[in-house]
Parts: sequence; structure tokens; C-alpha cells
Amino acid sequence: MCAADKVDLRGDWGKARFTVEIADDPAERAEGLMFRESMPQLAGMLFVYERPQPLAFWMRNTLISLDLLFLDETGTIVTIHENAVPLDETPLSGGNRPLLAVLEINGGMARKLGIGPGTQLRHPQLPQGVAAWSCDEK
Repeated sequence: MCAADKVDLRGDWGKARFTVEIADDPAERAEGLMFRESMPQLAGMLFVYERPQPLAFWMRNTLISLDLLFLDETGTIVTIHENAVPLDETPLSGGNRPLLAVLEINGGMARKLGIGPGTQLRHPQLPQGVAAWSCDEK
């Protein structure tokens, strides 16, 4: 079941659970994972927005390589930027489609686990009425 500090992912590759911090207001989203020198292997940060919109991130002041997983409002991954380069200010876009959330995990972890577009994520802050994998499902 869902927990506020966890995200579950599932796909044809299997399942995984990450412990996450939530960034759901402008100040938290602006700081993100800046200035951190490391992060536990199965940890990350989930950025959640009030409404679906095009999203782009950069790595300003981010010291560790990250995989950025862009999600639509159903919690389905639509785009992944693997191994984003620390300190790079090039915008990493999820495309022009409406997106509701971004999960940042350690660089290389998506490939290691087999996570790709189409993978479903569940978390209680995603809209359960349209979720591809709701918190009520096992």
C-alpha cells in the first residue's frame, strides 16, 4: 500500500520501492537535491505539481548524477533523462506534454533496474481517480 515517504514502481521488469522526500511547493522544488554529496541507493525525491504542465529541470548546484523520470497525471513514466550531469545548467525537458510529477533517483539506477517509459508509479499525492496504479491496488 501507499506511504507518504515511499514510491512504488512496476513494469514488465518487476517492482521496486524507493524512499522519497517530497517537493510539492515552490521553495522545496527550487532547492531539490542541490548541494548533496550522496544519496542512499534506493532513495530519491518526488516533485509533485498542482496541475499537469510541461516540465524541465536542470542540475544547477546538484553534485550527484541523477536519473530524472517524468510522469503524467496517471503516474506513468513518459520520459527518462539518464545520468544527468552534475552542475550542468542545460534544461532537461519532459517534452511538451502535460506532466504532473518527476522522480529523481541516483544516476544509472533506472537502467540497472530496467525502469523505462510505461513504468507505473504509485504515491498518495498522485490523483487516485486517474492513477494507472492506485494506492488501493496490491
